[in-house]
Amino acid sequence: MKNQSGATAVEFALVLILFLTFLLGITDFSRMLFTWNAANEATRAGARYAVVCDDTTQEAAVLAKMQALLPQISAIDLAWSPAGCTASTCAGVTVTITGLNYQWISPIAGSTKLAAFAMPVFSTYLPREVMRQDPNSTAICS
Repeated sequence: MKNQSGATAVEFALVLILFLTFLLGITDFSRMLFTWNAANEATRAGARYAVVCDDTTQEAAVLAKMQALLPQISAIDLAWSPAGCTASTCAGVTVTITGLNYQWISPIAGSTKLAAFAMPVFSTYLPREVMRQDPNSTAICS
């Protein structure tokens, strides 16, 4: 019995490492789901801003509105339909996030740096609304 005086501490350390790795994995997966949801919401908000504010040429303003929700967004595609339409003839807009990556932070199997996970393309189409008139807010276009 004298030779087993530190066995409990060693077993606790091994279990603690496994438990913390599992806990960090769950937290990291939750962060990824949050980023996924925020990207969906950012495309919706960007498309809404574009159709309400009549921004047929201001892709940077739409990107800035989307980055307020998810700062990791670096590139978007703003496509008005039909192609080549003007502010008075556009029927709607499609906003697409391209090149969004998610960086894992949890250590898995001793890996110190995991490669970024390429998220799918997020896209939202909204039909044209009455430009510059939002019944719920007067501040969306500012």
